[in-house]
This record gives sequence, C-alpha cells and structure tokens, in this order.
Amino acid sequence: MKGTAAAGATTISFWQTKFEDYQQKWFADQIAKYNSSQNKVFVKYTVVPGDVFETKLKAAQQAGTQPDVATTNYGSISDGVAQGKFAELDGKIPAEAFADIKDNVKDFVKVGDKNYAYPMLVEPSTVLYYRADLAKAAGLDPEKPPTTWDELIDWSAKLTKGKVKGMTIASTKADLSWSSWGLQYNACGRLPISDDWSKAEATSECYTKLLQLYQTLFQKKYMPQTPKVGYPDAAPYVNGEVAMMANGSWAVGQLKDAKKPELLKNTRVAAFPSVDGDPKKPTATLGGWTLTVDSKSKNQDGAADFINWLLASDPQRMAEFFKLSGYSKFTVRTSVDKALASTPEATNDPFMKIINDQVVQFGKQEPGYPLDISNAFADAIESSMKGKADIKASLEAANAKIERTIQQQRLAGKGNG
Repeated sequence: MKGTAAAGATTISFWQTKFEDYQQKWFADQIAKYNSSQNKVFVKYTVVPGDVFETKLKAAQQAGTQPDVATTNYGSISDGVAQGKFAELDGKIPAEAFADIKDNVKDFVKVGDKNYAYPMLVEPSTVLYYRADLAKAAGLDPEKPPTTWDELIDWSAKLTKGKVKGMTIASTKADLSWSSWGLQYNACGRLPISDDWSKAEATSECYTKLLQLYQTLFQKKYMPQTPKVGYPDAAPYVNGEVAMMANGSWAVGQLKDAKKPELLKNTRVAAFPSVDGDPKKPTATLGGWTLTVDSKSKNQDGAADFINWLLASDPQRMAEFFKLSGYSKFTVRTSVDKALASTPEATNDPFMKIINDQVVQFGKQEPGYPLDISNAFADAIESSMKGKADIKASLEAANAKIERTIQQQRLAGKGNG
C-alpha cells in the first residue's frame, strides 16, 4: 500500500481475499482515501489469493502475526466466534450502522445478540435467467416467466429444441451441496436437519417434490447431461447451449462481460420459481463477505473505525462499488438502497431491481453446519436425478448419513435455529 503512516498514527493490517480486478482497485483506492483523510489510523493493505487465504491466515494466527482486519464469509462467523477468533464490534462501530443493515441480513453477522462482523454485500445463489426471444418463438410469453416448478418444467420442455436444451441447473454433488439450499427452504421452509442440529429430517415428504424437479429436468433431457463447467459458470447460456439458466447473481457480471449485446438484450431475469407459486418463499441463500476484527488485535478500535468508514458510513461509497460490479452484487444497507434508487444507471439496469426486490428480499442465510450435511443431501438429489436410486431411497440414505454426522461430530445442541 502506497503512503506512510503519520507520526503517532496506529497502523492496522488488512488482509483481503483476492476477487475480481475491479474490486481490488476499489479497495486500494478507498484505503488510500481513508489513509489520507485522517492521521490517527493507517491501513496496511495485503491482497491474498483465495486458494491460500485460509492456510496463510491460520499460519499467521498460530504465529501471532494475524491481520487486524480480514475478509470473512458469512458461514464462518458462528464457528469463528465459538473458537474465539473475532472481536465483538458493538460499541466499536456505532449502533446506527448496525440498524442500517437490512432485516433479513442482520443475523448473518450476529451470534446471540452481539455483532462480530460488518457485512459488505450479498450474492443470491439462485436466479432464473431466460432468453425472451426463444421463449416467444416457443409460444411462451416472455413477460410472464414460470412461477411454479411445474411451469418451469413446461417451459423447459417447450424450449428444448435441437441442440439447445431448455434449462441448465446444478447436477453434481459439489454444486448441489450449496446451490440447492434456497430450494430446500422453498420446498420445506427449512433445511434437512432440526434447528438444534440434533436430528436428521431429510425424509420429510416435502423434499420429494424438490428431488422430482431435478429428476424430471435431467431424465427428460431438458438440461445438459454432461456439463462441461460447474454451476457458477454462465458459459452454457452465454454460448447459446441452453435457453434458461439457474445461476447466482454473479452471472449478471459474466453476461455483461461477454460482449454479446444481442444476448444481453434478449436476456430476462426472474426469481427462481417456487414450489407452489408463492413469490415470498425463499428460493436463494445469500452468500457474501464481511470484514471482521481479530480478537487478538491490539488495535481493535482503529480496525473498527476503518471498517465503519469503508462499509458503514457514506452510502455513496458502497453505491459506487455496486456500480463497478455491474450490479451483479447487492447491498446489505437500506441507506445504500436509497442511494441507488436515486441513481438513473442503477434504476435503469434491467436486472438489478428485479433481483433485489424479488430474490434478495426473501433470501435466507447460508447454513452454518458442516459441509458433510450438505453433501449428504446433495448425494440424494444427484442419485435420484441420475437414476441411481429412487427418491424415497435417496432421501433415506441422506437421512442416515446426516444422523451419522450428527453423532460423529457431536452436533446435537450446536444449532442456532
């Protein structure tokens, strides 16, 4: 980081996971502004590649050289607090800053009634993208996208023509383990384990409909049978291999970066259909990033001041970030929503308002339980969709795996509802 600390200033270290190039530039520019705006705190900025971030951070923590501030995903907060990694931020960041966080995001950074992080953004895991021109050619009304799973199957059937499949959605365990969380909530109003993590609940009848959705799309060959890329990659849609796509909000950035104006012009977005058409039921979980202060930091107040300035103060600062993202990521603060509402570029974006109002508003927090639980349910989806076992047997197998995980990892009572 360019610049030097003023005499008597407190130096804090900030490790940030490497993201897209525009993000790195935004962070660097903002930190330079912060450092020059006052002479009490100086931020030393380090970008760490994502594939080694956790390894380097753990080594630094063991050596006592951990950063004062670090990027942290939502799913790591609860476990991190249990391990004593994060400092409480109440009293260090103004209460009004936490009050500004949207209601369905507030609990993402809390453990109990205490705040241990400040959120930066959310990215809904599941959005429906579709080709309006292909829908119209198939006799479908592109202004009335499917709202139920049955309607989605009907659209997928009618849009499957020649080499073009009607739909693409996750089909491998690695992708299904996390991309189906929102649809699990949609099907049953919860995840396949009790709130306190003491009992598996994967055999609940409501999950049958979810597995039937995946099974029908795959076995009717309305979706690619051997996808070349994973769920987060929009390439099949960009390349014209599919007419509809389930993907996260980040796919908006991929579509804009593709430099295919006709594709962009003909693309529409909608909330992913609900099991029964209820638009207020969640269809996506909200992943994203926060900034945390290390519990062993000797400069917690300075670290918190920087976080407050960067993420929780001037709404225009974060509004500019979302503009740079191509509106593919979404705000967590009501004041930033208001700032964007007065920005013509944001209000005229064909995707932002729909995703924000119809998806983000009803999104749920990602579960904090071990990945083994998610993998067990993903196995059930993949097994049934590809005909390795019927739906009932697949769910029973998932239930047994979850029960074993609860016992082996002593999870009972550790859930937070």
